[in-house]
Amino acid sequence: MSDTANLTPTAKQRQILVTSALPYANGPLHLGHLMEAIQTDIWVRFQKLRGENCIYVCADDAHGTAIMLKAEQLGITPEQQIAAVQADHEADFAGFLIGFDHYHSTHSEENRHYAELIYRRLQANGHIASREIIQAYDPEKEMFLADRFIKGTCPKCHTEDQYGDNCEACGATYSSTDLINPRSVISGATPINKASTHYFFKLPEFADMLKTWVYSGAIQTNVANKLGEWLDAGLQEWDISRDAPYFGFEIPGAPGKYFYVWLDAPIGYMASFKSYCDQHSIDFDHYWATSATTELYHFIGKDIINFHALFWPAMLESAGFRKPTKVCAHGFVTVDGQKMSKSRGTFINAKIYLAHLNPEYLRYYFAAKLTGGVDDLDLNLEDFVQRVNADLIGKVINIASRCASFITKKFAGTLATECTELSLYNHFVDTADIIAQHYENREFSKAIREIMALADKANQFIDEKKPWVTIKDDNKQQETLADCSMGINLFRLLITYLSPVLPATAENAATFLNTELTWSGIAAPLCNHKINKFKPLMTRLELTKVNDMIEANRVELAKATQSTKTQPSQSSTVPETANPACDIQPIAPTIEFEDFAKLDLRIAKIIKAQPIPGADKLLQLTLDIGKETRNVFAGIKSAYQPEQLEGRLTVMIVNLKPRKMRFGVSEGMVLAAGPGGDAIWLLAPDSGAQPGMVVK
Repeated sequence: MSDTANLTPTAKQRQILVTSALPYANGPLHLGHLMEAIQTDIWVRFQKLRGENCIYVCADDAHGTAIMLKAEQLGITPEQQIAAVQADHEADFAGFLIGFDHYHSTHSEENRHYAELIYRRLQANGHIASREIIQAYDPEKEMFLADRFIKGTCPKCHTEDQYGDNCEACGATYSSTDLINPRSVISGATPINKASTHYFFKLPEFADMLKTWVYSGAIQTNVANKLGEWLDAGLQEWDISRDAPYFGFEIPGAPGKYFYVWLDAPIGYMASFKSYCDQHSIDFDHYWATSATTELYHFIGKDIINFHALFWPAMLESAGFRKPTKVCAHGFVTVDGQKMSKSRGTFINAKIYLAHLNPEYLRYYFAAKLTGGVDDLDLNLEDFVQRVNADLIGKVINIASRCASFITKKFAGTLATECTELSLYNHFVDTADIIAQHYENREFSKAIREIMALADKANQFIDEKKPWVTIKDDNKQQETLADCSMGINLFRLLITYLSPVLPATAENAATFLNTELTWSGIAAPLCNHKINKFKPLMTRLELTKVNDMIEANRVELAKATQSTKTQPSQSSTVPETANPACDIQPIAPTIEFEDFAKLDLRIAKIIKAQPIPGADKLLQLTLDIGKETRNVFAGIKSAYQPEQLEGRLTVMIVNLKPRKMRFGVSEGMVLAAGPGGDAIWLLAPDSGAQPGMVVK
């Protein structure tokens, strides 16, 4: 960020620590991440513009089963997985001009230290309980299964392929043990029930404290009311442990037990800040002690409010740390009034956007629609184009472009020696307090409306003065200079007010104006001041470019989705709940020729193909490999009807160890080519090959 935090704050400065929610280290950023980061960044930039000491930290959320399984699928370590994703995240955030003062990872020694410290304090205070619970267990993968890793038939409406805790078809909620024909989405095995000792945080003991804190003004009123309903219904103890195998931090004194990702994720805020403190000689306790006079703000999505406004403040209370000044929740992003869609290409990833459009277009549009509440924000693509062009190009930048050329060509680039329209200038200055209040309250849309109303007044002034007419009259040259200088000064105020939203444009405008843009500097106009030659600060946004971006995103998402379909069903380790469009797919590690030579590849003839009840991707194939037949389950149902396959040839790995699945034993693996979906290709029956032939 260009205006970095002041490392030696003055007595008059507010001392503010700001965080935004940690993106999960399992894939690239999308519009939802960007909206939150942009909202936070605008607020932080506003505080710094006003001269406050404001520090913005964040990190990648790097722990959990999903990351462990993804790394296993890719043949890399979890550490390699999260390092690659973090680099990708930081590049995307930088592309959208998000100015973190520090970006870290929850898989860090700082986070380990504070997770263990807080846990030990909770334990010492009697706020940790342990007891044996029964969980679903994958006997093949030898791991306990969270509900999202189990699928089966809904016990209420009998819809197939539903998750272990709720049905997307009828909306019913249930236990995974209630599913009909449950299966592990990791291995396909039928889960069994198994006992395990787990550790719990005694959240109910903090109910009275939370009821006071929730209504203290730390949370938006409607969110506080919702939390109040949960508090009135009674809180439950929170399971903070997970069994091995798990990627995370082992619980002290409990071998084979790990902190649940949501325990150490918010502690990641502290860890990231501690890393920053160590680099800049800042007193960590000055910000986190219970007696701290500093301010702490968390920007989060409404879907994770319970973690940040119930679990987190209760943990901090027990552990002897300060609670947040405010938890600022926001809604979701929709596109053209609908949820983001992969098939329509509106599940927009950061890199695709950046390859086609200026990031400040999106920063401005989000700002123009963001409120201090939790309503969803809709990105209407036609309105997006119209709003950017009308407001930024047509109103704000147009002021500078209309006035600058006259001053440069006729007056050697020097503004008038005095401001002749002080009442108008002072009106713009006086509106600063209103704009500032809207920024402070995160009512960015109201701030933008005030700024654009001023832009209308500035354009009206120029239209009335008509410098393009008066410049032709030798007797009105000084009048033209005064009017154009006034226009430039009004532009300076407008771009200063917009600088938290448009940092790159503001920086270029400062170069043009030959002056620093500061909130404190707006009181006095620029007089007898040299400006530089005006260069276009922003180009018009064309709808065709938006459509190109959407199409490119749709194609990319389709490729990502299809690539997951070509993965052999036997070796798939990532649950179907993972977002394939958000997965990074590095090239698998190289192997030696001797490893490849171990594969016995043979031509196989499909003599029978039949569907499998309860399987949406698999077909059961009986294969003739010359001297014997084999039974194989193949994930090619999306491309072929069973009757289309009989008589076809394929290539099979015949020396693959048989694998027990819930449908039976698979005695090998079928190889096929193609991007997936309905494009999966086998050998033709008239290719001249014979069953049992060795493939060289």
